[in-house]
Amino acid sequence: MTRCDWSDVRERLARLAAAPRAVDDFSYSGHGWELEPPLSADDLAEAEAQLQITLPSEYRSFLLEAGRGGAGPAYGLFPIRKLDGRWQWEGDGADLTERDTLKLPFPHVEAFNPADGLPDPPDEEDYDSEEEFNAAEDAYWEHHHSVVYKPEHSVGLLYLCHLGCALREALVVSGPARGQMWADDTADDGGFRPLHDDDGTPLGFARWYRRWLDAAEVSHGIHA
Repeated sequence: MTRCDWSDVRERLARLAAAPRAVDDFSYSGHGWELEPPLSADDLAEAEAQLQITLPSEYRSFLLEAGRGGAGPAYGLFPIRKLDGRWQWEGDGADLTERDTLKLPFPHVEAFNPADGLPDPPDEEDYDSEEEFNAAEDAYWEHHHSVVYKPEHSVGLLYLCHLGCALREALVVSGPARGQMWADDTADDGGFRPLHDDDGTPLGFARWYRRWLDAAEVSHGIHA
């Protein structure tokens, strides 16, 4: 079973923050090696009631014991905050989480790409004028985006971090893959795919977070 005791996390982050060149880490500006305070049990209960879901246990325990967001994979873990009476996640891409459809089951268990089957973009050489080509290109991308970025593709996905270049990673909170971490590579026409550990098993939140923490320590020469 994946370890869900988070009592060591803040101490490990403090060692990373004190490491030489820690401020040079590409993601430092996103989180500064710091976690925001944890949620109280009452706050978490209120958030889950608003969203009409029970969050997967590994992430739930992190919110209660470690922090509500901050230091984490890539540019950091999107924090959950209460704004104008509504609980929501904040960050570059956090708005991809559709609060109203988070409770609906994410139906996939295998990678899928909404862009599969779409035609290639128009070729300028096939058009008699720049105006015709521009019109065809605009129409193509309008259709492309209407297919690839349908909100239905991401129901049940809780977006937790961004990797840059509009690539994000999300936690499945409902459906047959509940508790797994998935990548959203639609910005590169790569679709959606489950994340896996070195042995090929699907990554849950705890292992996903600890893999990042382990790798950060190795990168900065910190040994347990």
